[in-house]
Amino acid sequence: MSEGRTGTGGTSAPTVLRMILGRRLQDRRQGAGASLEDAARALRVTSLTIRRLEKAEVALKPLYVEKLLETYGADRQEIDEFVELAERANEPGWWHTYRDVLPNWFSAYVSLETGARTLRTYEPHYVTGLLQTHAYARGVLRGGFPQDADEDLTRRVDLRLRRQSLLDRSDAPTLWVVMEEAVLHRVVGGPEVMREQIERLLEVSELDHVSVDVVPFTAGAHVGACAPFTYFRFEEPELPDIVYTEVLSGAMYLDQRSDVSAHLEAHNRMSLLTSDADSRALLNRMRKEYS
Repeated sequence: MSEGRTGTGGTSAPTVLRMILGRRLQDRRQGAGASLEDAARALRVTSLTIRRLEKAEVALKPLYVEKLLETYGADRQEIDEFVELAERANEPGWWHTYRDVLPNWFSAYVSLETGARTLRTYEPHYVTGLLQTHAYARGVLRGGFPQDADEDLTRRVDLRLRRQSLLDRSDAPTLWVVMEEAVLHRVVGGPEVMREQIERLLEVSELDHVSVDVVPFTAGAHVGACAPFTYFRFEEPELPDIVYTEVLSGAMYLDQRSDVSAHLEAHNRMSLLTSDADSRALLNRMRKEYS
């Protein structure tokens, strides 16, 4: 993941472990007082290659990793442990089996989602993917991919539902969702599908690690009335907080502190526009309207 704004192109998306190891390589180089050029000479490559290794933009070749760590003065045990981790980091994530229906720019999102300790999302249009029911997810994805064959649509739905398993893990991340009331009025799949979806939101909002805030229409204009976004925070100190935001044909991953802080502040401000009790009351009212 590169610093600042990352577009939709590029090589295969990095796993979180690869990102961590890239940062550790950078720290090890800097701790040894070596420049990018010094590291490049050791491998007989360009300094750009070293930078891309450290930014997790390319796979961590074990031979490269071993040679770099020798250059930085690491001992044999550290080298062997690092190389083993690098080999694991290069293994594709479970979502790789869905690569036929998973854009490369979104596979990075799934990796971040899987490795995060905290996720905060803002959704102005639809229920966030981690909380969608099967029928609702199918309706949303059919609208987003109207030309898909039924087989491809089914695989997109399967991928979305499989992502939700992270909320059932013993070490499940904290998920804090802020959505607009408009989400509940946008009928996806018909009244029965909407009622089932709202019941799902009421159910998961009872979990200790899940919060669902619904910003009512009466809140008026507010700071977050913009594109959907997700904020990721990780346990590993090597990883910065990251924000994902969507555009029509792709996405951007932001890790500059000013960008991340702006989105975090917006999420905090929006959460103050409602309360748990008010959100649940609104969800219950809408559930009755769809009955």
